[in-house]
Amino acid sequence: MPSYVITGGEVLEIADGAPTWIPGLIEETVGGTPLTSPPATTTVRLRIEDSTEPFSRAGMSVLTRGAYGDGSRVLLADACSSGFDLLAEAEDDVLTVRARYRPAPKTRAANTVLRSRFRLLAGQTLVHYPVLWRAGWRGRVPLHVSVVGTAGRTVMLAGPGGVGKSTLVRRAIALGARATADNLCTADATACYGIAEPMRTDAHGAGGPATSHGRVSVPFADRMERLEPDRLVVLARGPKTEIAELSPAEAARVLTAGTYAGGELRRYWAFCATLALGTGRGPAHPPIAELAGAYVAALPCFLVTIADGEAVGIEELP
Repeated sequence: MPSYVITGGEVLEIADGAPTWIPGLIEETVGGTPLTSPPATTTVRLRIEDSTEPFSRAGMSVLTRGAYGDGSRVLLADACSSGFDLLAEAEDDVLTVRARYRPAPKTRAANTVLRSRFRLLAGQTLVHYPVLWRAGWRGRVPLHVSVVGTAGRTVMLAGPGGVGKSTLVRRAIALGARATADNLCTADATACYGIAEPMRTDAHGAGGPATSHGRVSVPFADRMERLEPDRLVVLARGPKTEIAELSPAEAARVLTAGTYAGGELRRYWAFCATLALGTGRGPAHPPIAELAGAYVAALPCFLVTIADGEAVGIEELP
């Protein structure tokens, strides 16, 4: 039977019949066990096939190097350098993605040696990127943020990787807060929809599979599918811990640049543009700067600088 994940405001259906190592990869990618019954109408279908045969390119023309399309389907060879070939079809309201693991010998060797890197990349290519692109059909864009809700506030957290967003989110959840994601959402002008992903932490004794930057992945408990932020807080490192107001222009710059700089999205921009080119669906370039501008015009914006070796809690944020 298929399984299901609510992620990025979409309903992802994962078909049976995948190679035996794929279910574990999916659970690592979404930070938990998929559902066994559909929570709503499916919008993204993923079928990972146990085959090494190439997909047919009959009727397709070249879109760019390694990509082919026919107006409704796009074939990506070695998509995002993951070793998977993807055949994506946009039909009515459903995006269907078929995948086959067909790595070249050098790619297979690299994926074997760099196992953690491969599993992160494979999860992005198979799950997160199709969902992000399907969300674009609704006018939602990727944002490299987490949104955390407490009884008194709903905070959009932004800032560069490594500044402490995940640590703050993890501690807030331990105190009863709810969050959309570790650091990635799709967003429209009013709400953020969390991408299903694990919590990545460097906490000692946390256990879980190894991930990037020496951290481990742990399940994301009680993740909120959707939250509406009422303020934007940018985290930064500096000589001392302090809180200040932030101009809308600077807040928009951080929100926009932080999204483009996010490592999880490094390969997404070409993925998005190629599928848009080959199908005529969705934006070739998500309007991230425009959405950031809308948020900073509507929300109070703050800069929270954290001194090295110190941390702040959700209760200390403005």
